[in-house]
Amino acid sequence: MKNGLMAIVEMTGRLGALVIDGVVRLGAFVLFLLTTALYVFIPPFKPRLWIRQIRIIGADSLFLVILIGGFTGMVLGLQGYNTLRRFGSDGALGTVVALVLVRELGPVLAALMIAARAGSAMAAELGAMQSTEQIDALTVMAINPVQYLVSPRLLAGVISFPLLTAVFDVVGIFGGYMVGVGLMGAPSGAYFNGIAANMDGHDIMTGVYKSLVFGVIVIWICCYKGYHADRMATGVSRATTEAVVLSSALILAFDYFLTSILL
Repeated sequence: MKNGLMAIVEMTGRLGALVIDGVVRLGAFVLFLLTTALYVFIPPFKPRLWIRQIRIIGADSLFLVILIGGFTGMVLGLQGYNTLRRFGSDGALGTVVALVLVRELGPVLAALMIAARAGSAMAAELGAMQSTEQIDALTVMAINPVQYLVSPRLLAGVISFPLLTAVFDVVGIFGGYMVGVGLMGAPSGAYFNGIAANMDGHDIMTGVYKSLVFGVIVIWICCYKGYHADRMATGVSRATTEAVVLSSALILAFDYFLTSILL
């Protein structure tokens, strides 16, 4: 009886320790984001760092976004035409492709691609700086490392993600047109007329809101994992892997919650 009671107490203590550790980690995550966002508005401002990060996150990811957006639109055009033709509604192909891209696939796939390319690079770069004590060197030189390294990335992500998502959507819509109209023979005039008639500002702003949230999530998670990487031989690789996996999971989770709110 006594041994069983001790085992229950020990198990409860371990569970409590896990809960407390999880709360502490979550608090550190949130505090890191709030600190980073606050330093965006505190001088000294570094426009050169902002522009550099916009180039790294935005311009350098443009080809990948165009490539994935084009093929995504082509697949939607092919599948959408074959499905709608069964019901005699192939004239609605443009509406279906545009709404699916603008509301869902555009923000999600663009964010996943940027997380895989730019997010992993950010986590690896900050992790390498942590392991080689470059972040400590910035602190010694009276330079706030969060303000210098993380805040420009957060601002660049908030700017770049909606723009890249818009490029993804436009390329995807034209990719659907190429396959659905040019290859499968859907009505050409109905394609863009359907988009103009059935898509409104709410649909567009839904994609914009999602891309903004996803941009914050990717920059936040990837920078946090890299900034707090272990100073071990495998610390950088572990931080990079965790950053991409956690960012991707949170993008999909927040996509559901944002869709339920904005629908």
